[in-house]
Amino acid sequence: MTAIAGFREMVTRNLQQSGIFVAFIAIVALFALMNENFLSPGNLTNIILQYSYILILAIGMVMVIILGQIDLSVGSVVALTGAVSAVLVIREGQPWVVGLLAALAVGFLVGIWQGFWVAFVGIPGFIVTLAGMLLFRGLTYRVLDNVSLSPFGGVYYDIANGFQNGLLGGYGVDVFTLVIFGIAVAGYAFSQWRTRRGRIAYQQTVESMPLFIAKIVAVGAVVMWFGYQLAQSRGLPNVLIILAVLILAYSVVTQRSVFGRHVYAIGGNLHAAELSGVKVRNVTFWVFVNMGVLASVAGVVFSSRMNGAQPGAGNMFELDAIAACFIGGASTTGGVGRVTGAMIGGLIMAVMSNGMQLMGVPQSIQQVVKGLVLLLAVAFDIYNKRRATVR
Repeated sequence: MTAIAGFREMVTRNLQQSGIFVAFIAIVALFALMNENFLSPGNLTNIILQYSYILILAIGMVMVIILGQIDLSVGSVVALTGAVSAVLVIREGQPWVVGLLAALAVGFLVGIWQGFWVAFVGIPGFIVTLAGMLLFRGLTYRVLDNVSLSPFGGVYYDIANGFQNGLLGGYGVDVFTLVIFGIAVAGYAFSQWRTRRGRIAYQQTVESMPLFIAKIVAVGAVVMWFGYQLAQSRGLPNVLIILAVLILAYSVVTQRSVFGRHVYAIGGNLHAAELSGVKVRNVTFWVFVNMGVLASVAGVVFSSRMNGAQPGAGNMFELDAIAACFIGGASTTGGVGRVTGAMIGGLIMAVMSNGMQLMGVPQSIQQVVKGLVLLLAVAFDIYNKRRATVR
């Protein structure tokens, strides 16, 4: 009976932690049943291309939310950084790399500006970034002189619209894409194996070996199927490479670094973190600097995808990024959240938008549905956490 009870507790805990992932699978299955083109290679590629910048924003936003803050300015920063790139590359005729570096520099300066007011002056992030949303939007209009600029063309255009394919030949599919996804699955399996050995060393409960292997095989099969779909289309998108690097890097930063632990400590209990010697001001400052830089990366990707810059670019992006984090399990009070959870939340938003567009659902109804899903997803997560507390 003890073994059965332990197994039941472990399964319950895994379901609580993976509830959003189960919801994501259910939403994908629903749209796949309602539209036969939803899981086609071309449409899956389009989902990546169309929503990658929201996922990039969500990576930075989840760290801000874990800290117990919020950033409402990221949509305006996306517009401003894209505008700076456009002026330099399109209007001034500078090389694409100059526009890229200038956009990153602007994002860095934006992060310094907002981080200073939040960390060292003590103004709440909500107020600082609300002011930033207006300030940077106004600067965007000034930089562009109230007109759109296009096209970028060349290498800059390929940042978000290019593909890596044909490097290893192919037999109806792109072999290079399949190799990359195979390496990713192997890396995931090795990481899970190390985590399992670590838990065993600390005498923590782990799933049985057959169940562990089944989980690895299931995840590997889904990932390789997705890779095969991309390989059938245009190959490996450049933005997916950028996104994968960012996810891996920030997963390590948040879960395995001292800085990441300090971010969680501040969001979980500010006063306890201060008493523990955490340099709260410095950590807060660099989290906002990081958000500014990632917003500039999203600005480059978005302007590349649109092949130009518009004064109204990035409108409402901040709400999509915030929704992705909360759907992915981040807490409104801070101290809770993961990069992978934010990615799943962002994918849920992307899948719903794409699926409803394929079905011809009016934009007004799309907004209603996404709002309800956000509310229900967070309510479901809170329900699971309360059950865990009672147990």
